[in-house]
Amino acid sequence: MRFVSTRGGVEPAPLDVALAAGLAPDGGLYVPESVPRADVDRAGATLAQTARAVLAPYFLQSDLREALPALCDAAFACPAPLRALASSDNDHVLELFHGPTAAFKDYAARFLAESLARLRDPTAPPTTILVATSGDTGAAVGAAFHRRAGFNVVILYPDGRVAPRQAHGLECFGDNVRTFRVAGNFDDCQRLAKQALSDESLRKRLPLSSANSISLGRLLPQMAYYAHAALAFRAGRGVPLNFIVPTGNLGNALACWLARCMGLPIGDIVLASNANDALPRYFAGGDYAPRASIATLANAMDVGAPSNFERLRFWHRDDVELRAAMRAFSVDDDAIRDTIREAPQRHGVVPCPHTAVGLCVLERLREAADTRPWAVVATAHPAKFDSIVEPLVGHAVELPPALAAWLARSAQGCPMAADYDALRAELLG
Repeated sequence: MRFVSTRGGVEPAPLDVALAAGLAPDGGLYVPESVPRADVDRAGATLAQTARAVLAPYFLQSDLREALPALCDAAFACPAPLRALASSDNDHVLELFHGPTAAFKDYAARFLAESLARLRDPTAPPTTILVATSGDTGAAVGAAFHRRAGFNVVILYPDGRVAPRQAHGLECFGDNVRTFRVAGNFDDCQRLAKQALSDESLRKRLPLSSANSISLGRLLPQMAYYAHAALAFRAGRGVPLNFIVPTGNLGNALACWLARCMGLPIGDIVLASNANDALPRYFAGGDYAPRASIATLANAMDVGAPSNFERLRFWHRDDVELRAAMRAFSVDDDAIRDTIREAPQRHGVVPCPHTAVGLCVLERLREAADTRPWAVVATAHPAKFDSIVEPLVGHAVELPPALAAWLARSAQGCPMAADYDALRAELLG
């Protein structure tokens, strides 16, 4: 299988080249030339076994083919349980926060790190992994590559726009991981990262790759937990499972859509956005019009120009076909607060602000008489957002052990202007 750029300006590339590059040389995003059918009709005994079956068609011509089982075992060692909510037998939450940094990004970040480590020429100079983050991606990537030989990591995050515990998690690694607080928003961080990855003169001097959701190594593995949950649900209930995905840069939701395209028993997909509503406006019939992102309680979703929309547009003939593929709703901060406050009694869970966006959308669907089974994707542990969640629920949220461990480390980041020359100087320095 070969992979093409969404912009059509480069020759198709094999998977290993696309994984290593991150961004296509023409500035586009890599996608498979065609979407294969999944040769799997039931969930594996473990999440890792399901991941192998779903990912296998993409790795048939890869040097990583024989290593795929080991890659999946390493990346998917943490569970991703589908739990029923107290509100209804048809209300569920897919918990994706059981990894080392308590966010869904852990699964794919570890898969990417393991893949690139096996593909890397040990005699080559170290590769710099450049990642822009709105809160959780940077910590997951930092953890996955921390002290990994042959790699350096540069994390860019918007200063003052992530939760305090998130900021600590972004700055606590040291060693081969450097973190910069950018004077701007996430869109500025993403712009700087894309500019560096498209800078041919820079890449001639510095081996560079990405770990954002623009990378195939992030996108493809994320299909695994959707496949695992949907196959297990169909085996038990005999019907497809529908998903509500809290959405910022659109990578996680795109993975759900791609898994459905492969034939997995996934029903409807609904995007749950915060007040950064470029996607809800588009799916409601308006023009796709990215705007500068605004700060919200669900900060990891504070994205004004979702990168993966380019992939969605590539895969659909026109706006009519694309708008038929999924729906999207926007949730403001007042609704997020109300949902967090009411969730323990209504649903039996304490959600993070991003999961609360999904729960709020679920409640709207129920109010509209939708009785089908839905799973809200729980993207992060609520303890990462203690300053928001605890005053609303009236009690402390227990820290998971992995989260407590990295909060105990010292942390230090460096300020940076939202300026490409400043980033380029740091990368080459």
